[in-house]
Amino acid sequence: MTEIFDFFFAQYQGYSTSDIALEICAVIFGFLSVWYSKQNKIWVFPTGMISTAIFVYLLLKWELLGDMMINGYYFIMSLYGWYVWTRKVDDTHVTQITKTTPKEKKLAISIFIATLIFVYFVYQAFDKWINWVAYIDTVTTAIFFVGMWLMAKRKIENWLFWIIGNLISIPLYFYKGFTFTSFQYFGFTFIAIFGYFAWKKNLYKNQST
Repeated sequence: MTEIFDFFFAQYQGYSTSDIALEICAVIFGFLSVWYSKQNKIWVFPTGMISTAIFVYLLLKWELLGDMMINGYYFIMSLYGWYVWTRKVDDTHVTQITKTTPKEKKLAISIFIATLIFVYFVYQAFDKWINWVAYIDTVTTAIFFVGMWLMAKRKIENWLFWIIGNLISIPLYFYKGFTFTSFQYFGFTFIAIFGYFAWKKNLYKNQST
């Protein structure tokens, strides 16, 4: 039993109690945010902003620039998404769940490529190309940037990007030494799968009415 505990949590021996508590708090609010997103509830944004704000602080402290940029971007896009989700498109309706248009697909590809280039130059400036993790970070950052943009636009395809990014992040964060965050992405993966089907059901319901 001790060996199992050490395997998952030995890396926390050098962390302060406050940092561990903050990571757990960020994970809890992260779960709440993803759950509210699955439920198509506006609370996805305030809970997500609390989680990302904590992670920005921790990741900056731990010098994980790619992950920090992801969470900083989440925070900004949460403000935008909050506006989009509550904006009335007519006298009685707010923005509904929809599929991406061809134009939006092209823009998503542009965001993905632009993110890869941006992260590359940031890592280059801070001399972070020291191992293979930096390359995976670059790709996951681009995946999550597109996913968050699509979620803010209330596009059903956002879940596909979350699922892919989460599956990559589970072993990646464990390798980095953040077990609680790795567990978070493990849970996120299942919520994202259920979220996709819940949004799909909602989409067909709206189309039929």
